Amino acid sequence: MVEKVVLENDGRELSIETGLVGKQAHGTAWMRHGDTVVLVAVVSDNRPSNFDFFPLQVDYREKFYAGGRIPGNFFKRESAPSTAEKLHARLIDHQIRPLFPKAYNFETQVYVTVLSFDGINDPAVLAMTGASAALSISDIPFDGPIGAVRVGRVDGAFKVNPTLPELDESDVNIVVSGNSESIIAVEGEFHEVPDADVLEALKAAHQGIIEIINLQTELVSRVGKEKRVVEEPEVNDALVSAVGEKAAGRVKDANRATDTSAREQLLRDLSNEIKEALAEEFPESDGAIGDAFDKVVKNDMRSMILDEKRRIDGRSEDEVRPISIQVGVLPRTHGSAIFTRGQTQSLCVATLGSKMDTRMVDDLSGKSFKSFMLDYNFPNWSVGETGRIAAPGRREIGHGALAEKAIEPVIPSEEHFPYTIRLVSEITESNSSSSMATVCGGSLALMDAGVPIKSHAAGAGVGLVMEGDKWVVLTDILAEEDHLGDMDLKITGTAEGLTAIQMDIKIGGVSFDILQVAFERARGALNHILGLMNTAIETHRNALSEFAPRILSIRVDQSKIGAVIGPGGKTIRSIEETGATVTVEDDGLVTVTSVDAAAGETAMGMIRALVEDPEVGATYAGTVRRITDFGAFIEILPGKDGLCHISELEHHRVRKVDDVLKEGEKVQVKVIGIDDQGKIRLSRKALIEAPQGDSDNKE
Repeated sequence: MVEKVVLENDGRELSIETGLVGKQAHGTAWMRHGDTVVLVAVVSDNRPSNFDFFPLQVDYREKFYAGGRIPGNFFKRESAPSTAEKLHARLIDHQIRPLFPKAYNFETQVYVTVLSFDGINDPAVLAMTGASAALSISDIPFDGPIGAVRVGRVDGAFKVNPTLPELDESDVNIVVSGNSESIIAVEGEFHEVPDADVLEALKAAHQGIIEIINLQTELVSRVGKEKRVVEEPEVNDALVSAVGEKAAGRVKDANRATDTSAREQLLRDLSNEIKEALAEEFPESDGAIGDAFDKVVKNDMRSMILDEKRRIDGRSEDEVRPISIQVGVLPRTHGSAIFTRGQTQSLCVATLGSKMDTRMVDDLSGKSFKSFMLDYNFPNWSVGETGRIAAPGRREIGHGALAEKAIEPVIPSEEHFPYTIRLVSEITESNSSSSMATVCGGSLALMDAGVPIKSHAAGAGVGLVMEGDKWVVLTDILAEEDHLGDMDLKITGTAEGLTAIQMDIKIGGVSFDILQVAFERARGALNHILGLMNTAIETHRNALSEFAPRILSIRVDQSKIGAVIGPGGKTIRSIEETGATVTVEDDGLVTVTSVDAAAGETAMGMIRALVEDPEVGATYAGTVRRITDFGAFIEILPGKDGLCHISELEHHRVRKVDDVLKEGEKVQVKVIGIDDQGKIRLSRKALIEAPQGDSDNKE
């Protein structure tokens, strides 16, 4: 049976339909907003897995046919997911994962397929709501429904689910998901927007979320299936009690060791000791003993924060870890910096390139090119571990994307700084918030490279520990506080405003009262960090690195592009004989790139000569191309000749032109007139001092 529910959104119909396709999946949602259509299908195994975590997989795919396109790769079909697809899948995962029962470890998969794209309505947010709808009507245990919306600012007012063209003009772009009471996940980017405005955007988002939830609730009431019963794992009370007796006091002492390495070693030794002590009484229970021990550690740590107002490394709630900064650490790179905060460290490197180095993005909207990019690498050795060496995964891609959004608002325009910029963050140590260290290190490396960014951007992480009505917000959280806590909020910005935000939680939602405090804590941390960064390097270097390419650009009239390129590319090839590389854009932007500054200047001079229009009163070094009885035609610019009449050759009368000039001769002339047809009148005598007492009529 097909069921459909509909919501009007700014004159565009948003609908959720089920029962049309995918009837063998455990839940499907056919989402439509305008002419954008997304299909979400969910399935969950009927047997529990052997994993000690919830095996949830989210796959988001945009089919090229959705936008009326054929893939541009060799095989002409979709292949591995793109960076954008991975990021959308990761965001869906973050919003739904906290809402499954903790005891549920059945392999669960969420498949998202974009089937139609109108260029107006966002398929990613539609997919997020679709995931909630499909799970809510299925038999899979899920504490939904939840809603997801995107908020922009249009004509000065916040708008829920704006069109993509409207979003392009907005200084706010934020995706928010939540339930009817609170916020669950946030990801957004801003153009240095005041902190208070971002909070208002979240409140506007929540109003839209409630409408989306009500729509799903109506669908669930019609077709929702009875949920599976989740059996809580059996707990060996005797084992838990035995672990508690042996661990409690010593865990309390270990948790209060402020040195992270020492604390971790104490807890490892204690865990092994308890496993050995209880091995005979509880044989083959290593895993259960370890779980019980971890719970003792977690409960004590949370109690210490909530009741004693004390953190495991001895800091106060709003204290940032010690920071050290070094810039210019790599001798041959264009810019570099090491940013260290506690035990988290990022080595950031900035590299400058030309238009040829832009990164192509091929998606439903067509091909586009990025001139600023940030890549983030997190090797296993940075946390003292071994592991599989592989290409960047979703986590690394996600962290890099967040840092890129954070820095992009301070990057100069291509008109002002015509370079392609690549930042790479190598995480060399990590104890939480490595993406925020990347933002700080990246900003410092750009300053060191001489990139004229408008100001520094920084980032800070904020956490939360919450039990019932008691809660504590923590500034600059450690990895243990992240693992044992309930929220990871990352906020980035400049002194002027925020540039990016990301929030994940492990509980059912976070209230606006908590968010208000979290934002205040984050702003305090940002201001502190920005002060230290400005002390290290307050403004960009005056000159680029000697190893960076030199790039010059000029915008020419589109009608003159052909003159720069020449027939069959002949002219542009002759310019590149200087050793420079020349690129010409369709909009008339001509860019010259060279390693040698002199070669670049020579090439740019040749281009200016090709596109320059003669000016009355200007002087030019011309070449005599043709001599006639009445004067000489002189080329003053490539392809531009003017007539120097015989009367304009000398101050005295000239009988024959070739008495004064020869074909091929170089001569200085002045433009004395240009008529309506573009014919140029030149004078040689205007640049020659007239002899005293001489006149033009004297023979």
